[in-house]
Amino acid sequence: MRILLFSKRINKKLSSLIFLLIITCSCLVFGQEYQKHRYKGTEKTLPYRLLLPENYDSSKQYPLILFLHGIGERGSDNELQLTHGSDFFLKDDVRKKFPAIVVFPQCSENTHWAKVKSRQPYAFFKRKRKNEQLEMVEEFMAYVEDTYPIKSNQIYLGGLSMGGMGTLELLYRNPKKFAAAFAICGGAHTRWVRKLQHTPLWLFHGQKDQVISHGFSQRLYEGLLEKDAPVKFTSYPDHNHFVWNSALEEKGLLEWVFSHSLKSQ
Repeated sequence: MRILLFSKRINKKLSSLIFLLIITCSCLVFGQEYQKHRYKGTEKTLPYRLLLPENYDSSKQYPLILFLHGIGERGSDNELQLTHGSDFFLKDDVRKKFPAIVVFPQCSENTHWAKVKSRQPYAFFKRKRKNEQLEMVEEFMAYVEDTYPIKSNQIYLGGLSMGGMGTLELLYRNPKKFAAAFAICGGAHTRWVRKLQHTPLWLFHGQKDQVISHGFSQRLYEGLLEKDAPVKFTSYPDHNHFVWNSALEEKGLLEWVFSHSLKSQ
């Protein structure tokens, strides 16, 4: 009996060790592909990871994808923001079909991409409020455009959870900046429709979400439809908050994103 219990303990420890090794190796792979940088702004520093296209040629211009992570990946280690979504952009077929510069900034600890009245249950302000974190992102984006060969008419925006809310707020703050955007289990005030209506937007949400209400995406979608806005909504009946893998693997997502460009530029 003692031998059996000892064997079980060894197997449990071995399984935990293998799991940790897999996670560590995954992070190392992402780290090798995503260059580690820190943008020094006028007042603060923003950690970010940057993925260049395969066979990157600085004489060519590329679309830009800005991706905002969730609340659990905040910090200053410049690592955690790659936890969800970064592997999707590393896929061979994605890199070949959709060559782009991809950036993952990291939100500071104890701050938030979106300016909200309250959290869980979340409540949103009707109008624009001062948001130092997004102001930093806006400043950072200007830097990226000045530093890398970006197609100014093909700048795309996406994010999940807190980053989904941040996506919608950044879009609200910059209604003529992005060619298309996608928000995964995010939320926004319905009054924002007038600013969001001109940008192609794809919303994703799980109907059983108990972290950020499915109703936020549903009501925003309905409000945008009333404006004949170019909006799509994928609602997952059996999913809770963790829908980002399903959303990123949704058939046609990147085809849809890259099919849009700003006509005025």
